[in-house]
Amino acid sequence: MVSPAQADPPDPAAKKKQLDSQIDQSKADLAAASDQLGRSAAAYNVAEAKYQAVQVRYAVAQGKLAAAKAADAVAAGKLRAAEQALRAAVADVEAGEKLIVEKRALAGRAVRSAYQQQNSLVGLSIALRGASPADIATGMQVQRNVFGIQGNAINDLNTAQAQLVSKRAKVAQAEKAAEAARAEAARTVRQVTELTKQVAADRAEAAVVTQARLVAYKAAEKEKNSELAQYNALLRERNRVEQLLIARARAEKAAAARRKAAREKAEREKARKENRPPRPVPDAPDDNGRLSYPINSYVTSPFGMRFHPVLHYWKLHDGTDFGGGCGTPIRAAASGVVTDRYYNGGYGNRVFISHGVIDGSSVTTVYNHLSRYKARVGERVSRGEIIGYVGTTGYSTGCHLHFMVYQDGRVVNPMKWL
Repeated sequence: MVSPAQADPPDPAAKKKQLDSQIDQSKADLAAASDQLGRSAAAYNVAEAKYQAVQVRYAVAQGKLAAAKAADAVAAGKLRAAEQALRAAVADVEAGEKLIVEKRALAGRAVRSAYQQQNSLVGLSIALRGASPADIATGMQVQRNVFGIQGNAINDLNTAQAQLVSKRAKVAQAEKAAEAARAEAARTVRQVTELTKQVAADRAEAAVVTQARLVAYKAAEKEKNSELAQYNALLRERNRVEQLLIARARAEKAAAARRKAAREKAEREKARKENRPPRPVPDAPDDNGRLSYPINSYVTSPFGMRFHPVLHYWKLHDGTDFGGGCGTPIRAAASGVVTDRYYNGGYGNRVFISHGVIDGSSVTTVYNHLSRYKARVGERVSRGEIIGYVGTTGYSTGCHLHFMVYQDGRVVNPMKWL
């Protein structure tokens, strides 16, 4: 074990390389939804759409079933009323038929009585006995009474028969209404049966879809939370390391200022000896204050904020993408020293070049998704020198160069330097 007093301090460059690898992986994963997160989110969206459709269909089926049950209840009520009316009409007819029998018996007795009275009381008295006028009057009165009874009985019989015809017509109407009610009730029963089966099927499908939706949601939520937690953790660590890089940039600028001051002093001394005014001293011998385009191509995706479609927050697209076929040479944007060269799951093959101080700022350029390298770590390269070749390594959908610029330790829009 090495004691803390004896241990070497952590190498910021090595730490930066390690953290850049982790941070770049997370940033690349979140530049757009990662494959797994995108698939999980897409699966959840499909499951959600299907779930909503099934829920709507299930609700509609339930509504139809409720309406069918209500119609069935109405039809059953109509059927009960129709059958009750039929039973009442049949009973009424039966009572009418009984009344007809009674009326016929009464009319028959009246006819027989009239016949007997007419023959015995009137005809015989007048014809055989020579009854007196008083007797004749009495007989005629009896005859009128008897025939009156007869007429009433016959009228009652006729009325009862007419009523019976009407009651039988009502029975026929009641039977027709009952038959219609039975047919309507049968239809509603079939409809209720069919809709009950449909609701059961929809309920079963809804249960399956709900479970699938839940599984998809949990998968998407797990991926999202995992990536978000990792990204946030890496951001916190990146911010801490970025402070080291900012301190390093300050130290580099201070050293550059000292070197420039020394060159200016030497220039003044030389000018004094040559008896001339001192000339301006540039920040770097070959610095023109700008960066060159790393490849001669067009911009496919600019630097700027992007809205993450799954995590639903804005994040930075931290470089400028240039289109180019795989194998296209990539050139150093300015003279400098290659500080890092490694593979990252998000950015693929990467090359870092420190250009020192340009226009008062410490500048580092980064070249990503390379198919292969040419420059080595620690090598000093010149502006325009080939350092690698365009590729599609890492999180990339096609051959292109993702070009980044760090100014004083912070990522900035490369176009302001090109």
